[in-house]
Amino acid sequence: MRILLSNDDGVFAQGLSCLYQHLSQYYDVTVIAPDTNCSAASNALSIRKPLRVEKQHNGFYAVNGTPSDCVHLGINQFLDEDPDLVISGINHGPNLGDDVIYSGTVAAATEGRYMGLPAIAVSLDLGEGNHFETAARVIVEIVQHLQNHALPADQILNVNVPDVPYDELQGIEVTRQGRRHRAETMIKDVDPFGKDLYWYGAVGKEQDAGEGTDFHALAKKRCSVTPLSVDMTAYQSLDNMKQWLNKKNNNS
Repeated sequence: MRILLSNDDGVFAQGLSCLYQHLSQYYDVTVIAPDTNCSAASNALSIRKPLRVEKQHNGFYAVNGTPSDCVHLGINQFLDEDPDLVISGINHGPNLGDDVIYSGTVAAATEGRYMGLPAIAVSLDLGEGNHFETAARVIVEIVQHLQNHALPADQILNVNVPDVPYDELQGIEVTRQGRRHRAETMIKDVDPFGKDLYWYGAVGKEQDAGEGTDFHALAKKRCSVTPLSVDMTAYQSLDNMKQWLNKKNNNS
C-alpha cells in the first residue's frame, strides 16, 4: 500500500515523524508537508504564488504552501503513482467539533478525498505526555482495517486520540462532532507605532460535549473516530427550499 502523509504543523513536527516511523514499517510512505506551521489554514490553496518542493535531510519533502497544497501537488504532479491512502497528522492538539472547519490537518485529508482517495486526519489531545506513539499505533490499526473495509466515497475519518500511554486507552469509539460555544477571546493590543492590533485567543468552551460526541470520548480516555462527509449539502432542507422557490416563481 502506498500512503501520502502530510500535516499542518510543518515538515519537522514531532507528530509527523512519529507517524511516519510507525507507518513505514508496513507501507510505502511518502511525506509531503508544509515548510512552516500552517495550523488553522483550513482548505486554503496558494493560487497566487508558485509552489516549490525541497527534499529535507530526513527524506521528507517540504512545500512552501498549505496542507491542501501539499496533498494536491503530491497527487497531481509530484508522485509517479497515485497513493492508495492520504493521511494527515499527527496534529499537535485535538481537532474536535467546530475545529474541523478551520483545521489544516482535516483540510489535508479532505483534499485527498476531493482527489478521489480515502483519507484520514489524526490529532493528539496534546498534554504533558506527548504520547504520539499512542496515536500512531491507533492509525496503523485503522489502516489495517481499511484495507478490507473501504471508506465511502464521500467521507474521511477524523481521529482524535487522548494523550495517554497506549495501554491506558479505554477503547476506540465512533462519535459525532460536538460543538463549542462562540469564541469571545479576541485580544486587542497596540503595536510599538501606536496602531491597533488583534490576536485570536483561546477557543470557546464545549457547548455540546455529551455522550456520543468526540469531546466526550476523549474525556473518557477513548479514541474518537468521527466519519465526516465531504458533501456538505443540507439534504434535509432541499424539499423546503424547492417548495419556497416554486411559490416564489409562481407568484412572479
